[in-house]
Amino acid sequence: MATYHIETYGCTSNRGESRQIERQLRDAGHYRVDGPDEADVAILNTCTVVEKTERNMLRRAEELQDETADVLVTGCMALAQGEEFDGLDVQVLHWDDVPEAVTNGECPTTTPDAEPILDGVVGILPIARGCMSNCSYCITKFATGRVDSPPVEENVEKARALVHAGAKELRITGQDTGVYGWDEGERKLPELLDRICDIEGDFRVRLGMANPGGVHGIHDELADVYAENEKLYNFIHAPVQSGSDDVLEDMRRQHRVEKFREIVDAFDDRLDHWTLSTDFIVGFPTEDESDHELSMELLADVRPEKINITRFSKRPGTDAADMKGLGGTIKKERSKAMTDLKMDVCREAHESMVGETHEVLVVEEGTGDSVKCRDEAYRQVIVTDADEKDVAVGDFLEVEITANETVYCFGEPV
Repeated sequence: MATYHIETYGCTSNRGESRQIERQLRDAGHYRVDGPDEADVAILNTCTVVEKTERNMLRRAEELQDETADVLVTGCMALAQGEEFDGLDVQVLHWDDVPEAVTNGECPTTTPDAEPILDGVVGILPIARGCMSNCSYCITKFATGRVDSPPVEENVEKARALVHAGAKELRITGQDTGVYGWDEGERKLPELLDRICDIEGDFRVRLGMANPGGVHGIHDELADVYAENEKLYNFIHAPVQSGSDDVLEDMRRQHRVEKFREIVDAFDDRLDHWTLSTDFIVGFPTEDESDHELSMELLADVRPEKINITRFSKRPGTDAADMKGLGGTIKKERSKAMTDLKMDVCREAHESMVGETHEVLVVEEGTGDSVKCRDEAYRQVIVTDADEKDVAVGDFLEVEITANETVYCFGEPV
């Protein structure tokens, strides 16, 4: 049996893929070691979201080939840009093929009673792979393909296994959770979330990224599911990417601004304390100053509590890579302006919580003797001096919000 070292870069979905790989390796008797120099094989699960990340992945692959006898490269960059690794002594593989490639395929298929995928008290549950979009700037679609959705019952059983194994927080992940079931001709996400929340036990559920194009059409039903289930964090990540319909059309996004606003309105109508997370791409090749202003206006109006801002970066093989790009100075200036507004919006949201009492789940240890918690809307709350206050990871407790920083709060148990 082999010893292995695995490194994972990128999103929660990618981490879920790594944990599935590890589960299969452990089932076969392989075991993990602390570093590549101690391993028979090193596994590099790559990300390729921006050009800087791509360079980092290539550099890390070069380092690993000098430290380990065999290097397996998988993940989004490996699958979308496998040719970039041609000059290296590595093997480029799909996620599913990694376990069998370790020591000539000694790893068998995972059995139904395999160990659930856990990270502390957090269970990561990828509900599907792939998406239904064809965005002009996206390279990840080349790696993942169209959505492939396992049956609802299969995902519910995986969730139940995670809860029985001690998961207190279930993170539902996927390239686009909103299109779960579309390959079968049905929109199954509300049903799946309802069924998972019916599982016995004290735990919380966080839904991962759901593109507005997939959510719109089930947004009222989905918001109802949130309102009816206390186990669901009142949190949705719906990346709008631009406040300009013209730019969204050039991006080949499946929504327009009005659909995004209708999703937000549905959740606003049903939930008092909730978190909207969204993404903006700044400096898309066809974005002019008026388009940028529309994005700024949308951010200021909708006021999402969590905002990811990315400067446009050309990805090889995408249609947007052939477009004439904007200058770096323009992208930098627009990014700074949006980031300044973002910080104001986030600060205001967390300031408004001071003096309130919220139920939180302790999800992980923080720095020193602090712990990181999540409230009902998945906002981060820090509790200091955790040992002294007898607060541990996995606990549910009531806290009074006593202070805030821009993107998180401090709380005291009550």
